[in-house]
Amino acid sequence: MPETKKKTVADEEPKEKAPAKEKAVKTAKKTTTKVAKETSAEMTPTVAMEQGQEIAAKNAKGGSFIPAIGRRKTSVARVRLIKNGKGTVVVNDMAFDKYFTTFDLRTQVIAPLKAVGQDTAVDVSAHVNGGGIRGQSEAIRHGIARALIILNPTFRKTLKKLGYLSRDPRERERKKFGKKSARRSPQWSKR
Repeated sequence: MPETKKKTVADEEPKEKAPAKEKAVKTAKKTTTKVAKETSAEMTPTVAMEQGQEIAAKNAKGGSFIPAIGRRKTSVARVRLIKNGKGTVVVNDMAFDKYFTTFDLRTQVIAPLKAVGQDTAVDVSAHVNGGGIRGQSEAIRHGIARALIILNPTFRKTLKKLGYLSRDPRERERKKFGKKSARRSPQWSKR
């Protein structure tokens, strides 16, 4: 008798749980289709574009900005050139003179702005990651130069002549097997 009771209890539990699961799945499907219909009706392309512009304006903190990407070695810099600025440069939410400790790197970052005379007219906000400090400064320089061309296409001639627009393709060569580094062979001994 105890065996028959165990079987009946075990058989009854799945039957009770199955209808509850089916109801939950059906209600979830209904709510997701309702939400999808409502959002597709509300979100026309113009509304979505307006929302994107509002978000971009909030991120710019004050004025409109021009986005650009600069690269060097393994560093990638996302640069925002903010119009009607005072000449402040911010790198990874820090003042650029605190982020780049050497004079050489600081001058390298603001070189495109000085070349076209925009060093006091625009603000720069950059987020950079990967690589070392030198590669990061050159990536920011590349991004600023690209953004300046979008701001005013007449700057292209000056920046191109100085070499700020070309992406420097030189990268570290990989180590090969049987070698100490990329090309250095193991020391040869005569005996």
